[in-house]
Amino acid sequence: MPNPPLILASGSPYRQQLLRQLGLNFRALAPEVDERPIQGELPEQTAKRLAEAKALAVLSQYPEALVIGSDQVADLEGRALGKPLSVEAAFSQLTACTGKTVAFHTALTLASRSTCETEVVTTLVRFRKLSEQQIRAYIKKEAALDCAGSFKCEGLGISLFESINSSDPTALIGLPLICLTSLLQRHGISPLTA
Repeated sequence: MPNPPLILASGSPYRQQLLRQLGLNFRALAPEVDERPIQGELPEQTAKRLAEAKALAVLSQYPEALVIGSDQVADLEGRALGKPLSVEAAFSQLTACTGKTVAFHTALTLASRSTCETEVVTTLVRFRKLSEQQIRAYIKKEAALDCAGSFKCEGLGISLFESINSSDPTALIGLPLICLTSLLQRHGISPLTA
């Protein structure tokens, strides 16, 4: 029996690039999901809810598919840091993070007509003590305005950190491939035999 079509419920070029590393055939569709947090919701809960919502939104249009949903929320001392979208907001976020540890909760959902499984991979990032000049220089060189936490760890953003602690290094970029491989194998799909 052939594998169901695989769909990534995301318009993120970062997630698409990561999924290509597994060598699987897939298509990407950006779901229409309200990504605003719910009052009183913890950052990890927001990530989980949104990953599931994205996967289920696409699954409702393609019920024969196996759908991957993912969302990431940066958590600074219990406060969610979203995508900054402006230089001023990025500067504010990075200033708040300097010298502190930020938890990045990356939720991953794999949904089909018969199942919906969600896992959350948390990555702890310890920021260096950064000066205002260093923060402004980083934003000028790599304006990561579409990234939670205002940086791209796969680029110059790695220089902002003292350490990264994670069980799945791709989680910080936005799609935990180790976790995804495990979920896919439960559905009989392995990148090694695809």
